[in-house]
Amino acid sequence: MPNSLQLPPSALKLHIDLADFKALPESTKLTSNILGQSRAQAALEFGIAMNTSGYNIFVMGEPGLGRLTMITQHLETLANKKQPPPSFAYVENFENPREPIAISLPTGQGQNLNRDIEKLLDNLLATFPAAFESPSYQQKKSAIERQFSQLFNAAIDLVEKNSRALNIALFREGESITFAPLRKNKPLDEDQFSQMPQPEREAFHKHVEALEDYLGEVLLEMPQWRRTMVEKIRQLDNDTISLAVDPLFSDLNETYQHVDDALIYLTKIRKNLQQTITDYLMPGRTTELNENTLRRMLLEQYLPNILVDLPTDAGAPVIFEPHPIYQNLFGRIEYVSEQGTLITNYRRICSGSLHRANGGYLIIDAEKLLTFPFVWDALKRALQSGRIEIESPYAELGINPITLKPQVIPLNVKVILVGPRDIYYLLEEMDSEFNEMFKILADFDNYIPRTHDSMQQFALLMQKHAEETVTPPLTNAAIQCLIEHSCRLSENQHRFSARVNDSLDIIAEANLFCQQQQSKELDRTHVEQALSAKEFRNGRLSQTILEEMLDGTILIDTDGEAIGKINGLTVLEVGGSSFGAPARITASVYPGSRGIVDVEREVELGQPIHSKGVMILSGYLGHCYAQQFPLAISASIAIEQSYGYIDGDSASLAELCCLISALTRIPIKQSVAITGSINQYGEVQAIGGVNEKIEGYFRLCQARGLNGQHAVIIPAANKRNLMLKQEVINAVVTGLFTIYAVATVDETLELLTGQIAGVADEQGNYPDGTINFRAISRLKEISEMAAEDDKEEEGGS
Repeated sequence: MPNSLQLPPSALKLHIDLADFKALPESTKLTSNILGQSRAQAALEFGIAMNTSGYNIFVMGEPGLGRLTMITQHLETLANKKQPPPSFAYVENFENPREPIAISLPTGQGQNLNRDIEKLLDNLLATFPAAFESPSYQQKKSAIERQFSQLFNAAIDLVEKNSRALNIALFREGESITFAPLRKNKPLDEDQFSQMPQPEREAFHKHVEALEDYLGEVLLEMPQWRRTMVEKIRQLDNDTISLAVDPLFSDLNETYQHVDDALIYLTKIRKNLQQTITDYLMPGRTTELNENTLRRMLLEQYLPNILVDLPTDAGAPVIFEPHPIYQNLFGRIEYVSEQGTLITNYRRICSGSLHRANGGYLIIDAEKLLTFPFVWDALKRALQSGRIEIESPYAELGINPITLKPQVIPLNVKVILVGPRDIYYLLEEMDSEFNEMFKILADFDNYIPRTHDSMQQFALLMQKHAEETVTPPLTNAAIQCLIEHSCRLSENQHRFSARVNDSLDIIAEANLFCQQQQSKELDRTHVEQALSAKEFRNGRLSQTILEEMLDGTILIDTDGEAIGKINGLTVLEVGGSSFGAPARITASVYPGSRGIVDVEREVELGQPIHSKGVMILSGYLGHCYAQQFPLAISASIAIEQSYGYIDGDSASLAELCCLISALTRIPIKQSVAITGSINQYGEVQAIGGVNEKIEGYFRLCQARGLNGQHAVIIPAANKRNLMLKQEVINAVVTGLFTIYAVATVDETLELLTGQIAGVADEQGNYPDGTINFRAISRLKEISEMAAEDDKEEEGGS
């Protein structure tokens, strides 16, 4: 039987025919950016095709599968075939500056509109105040002012005529009027006036009072004359502005005649410019501000704030938001400090990822999204309402420092959340709205079936990556090595790992050795060097454990035989690396009815799955040996020199064999290590980490010297998982190391002891001298002892 259970070298590793990779035709292309994920790809394409609300996508899978890169590349390929979305901008609301207006523009027209308005404002500065200095304007203004002067002079002439009749002179200084007495047609000064007789002075004062009353009567309409003059000058100014400005807008109105929002905004600019020119660009007022300051002021007031403006050939946007805080997703309003006061306007509105992805696709890391406060609820509101609203995230708490309330922008975006499985199930359980808004699940598998097509696509992906990263071309042997390593990572000869990024990292590391050796091609040797270097970097702990086994600190025998002792195999995971190491398992059996005691569980080091595996041992003993008498046994099982938590049931086969050895007093070969799980019927079940476990024991045996007796027993179900290192295979070829695959406990016992396990007859009896016969005999003996003890206790009582 042992020879039939022995695995040949060909079964220990995947062997790929290099002919499969001979010079791929240049026409061969990657069929998809999503390698080997047909289910996830179909879900993604279905979700993208669905334009109905709520068909957003959750991409589920473990980290390291390259989900983000593959999805982004796949979406970009699809998005390039779609029309880009319209441009959006915020402009000043001249009626209510606190509520900026959002305008929509044809794709690619945002920057064009900005340039046109900048040109308009530059032309405006070139036109004003020069337009008010033209001879035509000055003549018309002078004529209006003369009309006012004529009315004023005519009124004064009437008063002067009356004053002459009373020998009183009238003097005008601007609009100020004064009177003085006349003598011989000459006005008197103060001294002369004081020498006049008192009656004459009193008469003069009375006449002056009468003249002033008359002056008030004739100038009663003077305010109306002045208002008329001012109104005529204002109308003249407006007419002058219109004559100068209207030609500036004629070309713009024609350019944007089919863009409603732009045309409306230009109309509002035209209307508002009337006041702006009057306030800042009239003669005499421009001296207060230099031209650069005026230009900045006009740009701040009229230039649109372009949020999104894609080229016409850009396709639909694909945006990944690496830091999904509230402001990065929904936009923000910035402030500037002027004289200690924070101020803002529509030009300080900044776009968020939702604005940039509007009309396309937004990719967000679900785990990060849930980390930041307010973001998840705000995102749901935006998707449900179909609009983007820029507001303070603290508004719900009653804290709202924003002084602007920008107009909402319609939202049409497909959101793709990327996250692990536990996040998806958490959202599904805790948020009743989640399934309504993310109806599509794209589930990324951890493994890719190894077919000729998938290997070809894998090779193309590796070659494409090499070209993009300026890496030397990969040889067929290098690709073969990468596929073998990927299969090893997946622990299966028929599939390779979906963690494509791991292979890309190996290419990058192998490229270093390729450069050091000045090779023109990246070959298998470079890949193997990269793998060996990585193992060496991460191998401190495994080397330490090996040294402790060699110097006797950790007790592991690899020669001879022993009762109740066996070499189990374990896998230790530290950081991103894992390695195998043997561990001694011991068992002791004695009369009593305590059952099988798991020492690891008793001291709370054994985790649930390990404890389950130990408890199954009682089920196996009962099923195989205790059908005709009650099972009464006291036994203890321990994994020696283990000081940490232990989980998994891969030691249950070794523990059972060790227990039967202790029960039957049959020694076990210490040169053989064993791993495997069992059920209550004695069937050996598959376990994980089989390659690391075999190699861990091989390293110890190799260090002590291989003698042809060293072997490892694994479950037969794990044969497809074997991807062993070449040094192990070489030892098997030379007969220095052996690997057995078993399907039952009996096969395992025969390999470990060199004795026959025995097969029960129809009555359930085993042949004399077999392992199972001795086990039943010993259990029956213990059961009888326990029964006698019970009788003695009953008699004593």
